Amino acid sequence: MKYLLGYDIGSSSVKAALLEIQSGNCVASAFSPESEMTIDSPAAGFAEQDPEIWWQELIAATKKLQKEFSYKAEEVAAIGISYQMHGLVCLDKKGKVLRPAIIWCDSRAVDIGNNAYQKIGTAYCQQHLLNSPGNFTASKLKWVKESEPEVYKQIDSIALPGDYIAFKLTGEKNTTTSGLSEGIFWDFAEEKISKNLLDHYGFDPHLIPPTVPQFGMQGAITKDAAALLHLKEGTPVTYRAGDQPNNAFSLNVLQPGEIAATAGTSGVVYGVTDSIHSDPASRVNTFLHVTHSKKNPRYGILLCINGTGILNSWVRKNFFGGARYEELNAEAATVPIGSEGILCYPFGNGAERVLKNFDPGAAIEGIRFNSHSRAHVARAVQEGIVFSLHYGIGIMKELGLSLTTVRAGYANMFLSKVFAEAFANTTGARLELYNTDGAIGAARAAGVGHGAYANFRDGFAGMEKVQEIDPDLKKQQAYGEAYEKWREGLRKKTGL
Repeated sequence: MKYLLGYDIGSSSVKAALLEIQSGNCVASAFSPESEMTIDSPAAGFAEQDPEIWWQELIAATKKLQKEFSYKAEEVAAIGISYQMHGLVCLDKKGKVLRPAIIWCDSRAVDIGNNAYQKIGTAYCQQHLLNSPGNFTASKLKWVKESEPEVYKQIDSIALPGDYIAFKLTGEKNTTTSGLSEGIFWDFAEEKISKNLLDHYGFDPHLIPPTVPQFGMQGAITKDAAALLHLKEGTPVTYRAGDQPNNAFSLNVLQPGEIAATAGTSGVVYGVTDSIHSDPASRVNTFLHVTHSKKNPRYGILLCINGTGILNSWVRKNFFGGARYEELNAEAATVPIGSEGILCYPFGNGAERVLKNFDPGAAIEGIRFNSHSRAHVARAVQEGIVFSLHYGIGIMKELGLSLTTVRAGYANMFLSKVFAEAFANTTGARLELYNTDGAIGAARAAGVGHGAYANFRDGFAGMEKVQEIDPDLKKQQAYGEAYEKWREGLRKKTGL
């Protein structure tokens, strides 16, 4: 038998999946750690992780995978990587990490990016970068340049989280064009790294590593990495992508008009288009999709809510004593739509792009001690997350996207019947849930990059629809009324 190995490098855990090439079935999966990885916050609005922890948890997840399913090192044909987007890893000439990674939910560079948006020129940024430099990777690097000049002087190259993992596997420093676009280094109009952005921030172009194909040879496993992972030296890495474009790929969302959603640590709706769209306020963002080419352009419009699964995790720890998520979901289902007046605003994990980089903090409002229980809080949290996604979907619709059917993996918050039904009935879209996740998707994509699959269609053998939820008219009305109350509260909080 031949297999494909996929890794998903999240901010909560690292997941590994083993896919049998012939059947397209996932034969084993594992994640590490059992409890969520720590996100350090040395100052208000900061969010950092040690990249070495990602590597050690990848090793641990691989060992768990090997205990779950026995396979030989030479049977793994190729490896694919999915990773948390927008992070910044700074490496010296020897590949040593110079400081903790500044990750996706860190807010320290908001003002730097907003200032660059004005000074580079809003019209230029919209036409060439399709986004404000905002709080993305390029602006985080500028923060290091300004605030930690001694660190900056030592930087030989920068890496996104997935680039760092690929480097640990292969010993090669490189990146992808989709990765450059998510860092706001890419000029969409000229289809190359943006000289204007580099010049404005005063970056040496040599800090940007060379690019490799999205699907194809990106490097080979070194002897040392092979020994740690019990893999064969020379096993190729043939795919790498940020978690949200990869999630869309995992769900076979490849063509214009197709929509993917996920609700892990953050919540995301991601739509594919073949024409360039940009939001002048950068509330939703456009990047190169994994299947983009000059001949067949594909762009991904991404809506992200930072504080989704992390809020649900917080409620589990603080209201349910660390009980299983199934218990939260069961109790939430005992409460009627609208949570009997409790409103939840899930904005407690850094600046929210959908709110124009405003960080209002999270809030749970309307609790009455004589009538509400933790079940009401559990439901209000899930409804509040759905409502925040629906708010962002309205912005996506302004850009021309139509949501009639949305695909999601049957995982994370979509395992909750309350959450899934709230999503379908609030948005009015048919929700299709599939037996896939980011690690499985990365494995499938690695098969395409390796040539194990002749085309994308062949790569999705074994993916099955688990559930389909159509909107219900009566429930739609109830959720619509609940959403309007939530929306009015958001206006009062933010003026938006």
